[in-house]
Amino acid sequence: MTPAPEEARLNIRTVAKRAGVSSATVSRVINGSSAVKEETAQRVRRIIKDLDFIPSPIAATLKYGRSKTYGVILPDLTNPFYPEFLVEFEKILVESNREMLLTTIQSHEAALINSVRRMLTRQVDGVLLMASEYETKAIEPLFDRKIPIVTVDRRKVERGTYDVSIEFENGYREAVMHLRNLGHRHIGFIGGNNEIGTSRVRLQAFRSALSFAGLTYEPNLTRMGDYRFAGGEAAVNSLLLEKKCPTAIITANDLTAFGAMKALHARGIHVPAQMSLIGFDGIQLGDAVHPRLTTAVISQRVFAEACVQALDRLKAKATKRGLLLRIPSSLLVRESTAPPRRAARLSP
Repeated sequence: MTPAPEEARLNIRTVAKRAGVSSATVSRVINGSSAVKEETAQRVRRIIKDLDFIPSPIAATLKYGRSKTYGVILPDLTNPFYPEFLVEFEKILVESNREMLLTTIQSHEAALINSVRRMLTRQVDGVLLMASEYETKAIEPLFDRKIPIVTVDRRKVERGTYDVSIEFENGYREAVMHLRNLGHRHIGFIGGNNEIGTSRVRLQAFRSALSFAGLTYEPNLTRMGDYRFAGGEAAVNSLLLEKKCPTAIITANDLTAFGAMKALHARGIHVPAQMSLIGFDGIQLGDAVHPRLTTAVISQRVFAEACVQALDRLKAKATKRGLLLRIPSSLLVRESTAPPRRAARLSP
């Protein structure tokens, strides 16, 4: 179907003519400038809507040197934690007429290099790097071009970077205290990949929580997983081979807890009557499994707000040394924890 002549020529000049203003004024309204009177800006926005005019983001990037886009580099999209975060992150950007460019890397350096190249091509205003482990060389082009970088759970900063870290310590402390108050004394832990820094932070937070609660850390009751369903299954099957099994298990994240729950059910071990289970993250699926998962919750809205705030601050001062921001976690008690059955004998 051939477009009507007016539709074919629809551009900023068309909007300007209808609104009785200059093309420069329309451009300022599109880009959120405060230099235009509100009455005029409303009239321009109304005409843009009536004409169904969609400004070219590429043209705006070329003209103003900014894209109003933040890049997000994720390690994995199969973990529901990340999509739930992205929903809140994008909401915040949309509220201020900005966009998100998403890439995933699956922990491969070549994929990270390609993701950085995409960010540079789109001239993003900043990058949120949610993979805590990465090769510094791969992101050097971002530093060279003074593009703001916000990392997650790296727990260190330098010029042009902020870091937003989750406060695991409080979540694990509340989890251990909850189990201790129920009567548990032998608590197992399923962590993440030990080669990743955030995994070591979580394990240390768990050990510190045990110490705070006056309980003993038992290394034989710790297993390292992979933050995925299968890792939780394998870790539980290994823990059940111990001569003295735990009466409760805390995990590095909720996906690991779901895998652990499946393995326990497969062996006829009832949660929570014979084994209490606590996850970490607070993803929505935890409210749908049976029994509903007790977990340390992170507010995705607060998390997303901190990341956007860090990117905005760095965009204004890209050469300054950034700050460490901390996101709190707190325990949400559901049905997967109960007092231990003292006479229970778990058989592998």
